[in-house]
Amino acid sequence: MAVECYVVIHNIAKRHNVGTLARSATAFGVSELILVGRRDFNAFGSHGSTSHLRFRHFHSLTDARLYLKEKDCDICGVEITSGAVSITDHPFKKSTAFLLGNEGTGLSAKECEMCDFFVYIPQYGGGTASLNVTVAASIVLHHFGVWAGFSERIRDGNKFVVAERPLKQVSRKYCTETDDQIIEERKLRREGASDGFFEDGKNDVPSSNLLDSLFSDD
Repeated sequence: MAVECYVVIHNIAKRHNVGTLARSATAFGVSELILVGRRDFNAFGSHGSTSHLRFRHFHSLTDARLYLKEKDCDICGVEITSGAVSITDHPFKKSTAFLLGNEGTGLSAKECEMCDFFVYIPQYGGGTASLNVTVAASIVLHHFGVWAGFSERIRDGNKFVVAERPLKQVSRKYCTETDDQIIEERKLRREGASDGFFEDGKNDVPSSNLLDSLFSDD
């Protein structure tokens, strides 16, 4: 069975970071980008890469973990913990999903419980305490690709050749789901049970779920 790479996105504060993460994910061979909590995202910075990436949505970290474990996948937290291993050591054994922390607070206790092991990125200069989440993701995903032996993409001049976009395309600002899944999520949100990928109303930024209008009760 081929080794695969996944990225799990939960509780990232700056929504435009998802688009940039998607660009890095496509560059380094990620199989799926998994959204936990809210389904919508800002594709700014993706440069069209979201059309070449599979997205999957789960309401909770527990559901996401079950899905990944069914695929016999390790879950790796990118965080400086007491037991974290340098990413340069390539401590991988099989297909791996990378969980990145919030830009300000890092991984929460609940997120850490989900992880099988942790890696950190060594720094050599003293001017900053941490890296931007999208920069950190790029470094980690590149190292995993080297370890996994992913085939390098062909080049044309000073650029890599971009694959043709799929014939069937959807607006890449949300993770597509079935009607029943969308209705169920709306029910959970009304009951206050949704886990919260970018919590609604935080920093005065309203939710912009693009599929809500399809199932309006008005």
